[in-house]
Amino acid sequence: MGASLKPVLFVALLLALDATSGYLKAADPAVRRTLRILTYNIHHGEGRDGELDLPRLAKVMTGVDPDLVALQEVDQGTMRADGLNELTELGHLTGMHAEFGKAMDFQGGDYGVGVLSRWPIVHADNRRLPGLPDREPRTALTVSIAMGEHEPLLTFTSTHLDQGRELGNRLVQAGFLNDLLTGGAAGPSILAGDMNSRVDTEAMQILVEQWTDVFVDREPADPGRLQRRVDHVLARPAGRWRTVDSQVIDDTVASDHRPVLVVLELIGNP
Repeated sequence: MGASLKPVLFVALLLALDATSGYLKAADPAVRRTLRILTYNIHHGEGRDGELDLPRLAKVMTGVDPDLVALQEVDQGTMRADGLNELTELGHLTGMHAEFGKAMDFQGGDYGVGVLSRWPIVHADNRRLPGLPDREPRTALTVSIAMGEHEPLLTFTSTHLDQGRELGNRLVQAGFLNDLLTGGAAGPSILAGDMNSRVDTEAMQILVEQWTDVFVDREPADPGRLQRRVDHVLARPAGRWRTVDSQVIDDTVASDHRPVLVVLELIGNP
């Protein structure tokens, strides 16, 4: 073999995808990786047309090729979902690893949040958020994601804050999330979900004390619409992430929310 070909083959081997695991083989720990993050409140699978249609939801998701999806308002085995385990079914339809986080019992089944991941989920922790007893229970599902054998575990959280007109619950829940997810955590972390809070609200101000809002408005055609957005993607530590793209996906039928996509670049080590 000619000596001039060896460096090219060496680089190719370092970056080759393992056929069985799909992991990126990278000897350099400072490699940059791009992640496509989606957060989506799926309204228990029911679209604006009143139809329960999980394949339609899955098509919306796979249409933007996400690596990680934070889902809210997910039913598992409830009457209104015709007994379907929605998170399990969406995992099958998208070909992604799935994890459910229960918030409460509902109609003979469970109701809560979920995570879909392109990569294996190595650990999951579901924590109930604080709230008044007369309010709908809320939860935060945090998973550890194994992106590759030469890369750090990624912490990814899906949550859904209180919807009430009174701000108290949301403010307490935002503070709880900061304490829960940032205490001593140095690795890359993403928090995504339906915060029921616009960008300029007190709840979001509490969250951005510890997190970076990685959605970047790039001269939107309808600035007012984006300012009313209540679904958010946040990341930390700030120096590890760069926003490549961010957008609200233009689907207004599959759910009463539109999914929010943020494409991030994870940069090296802290």
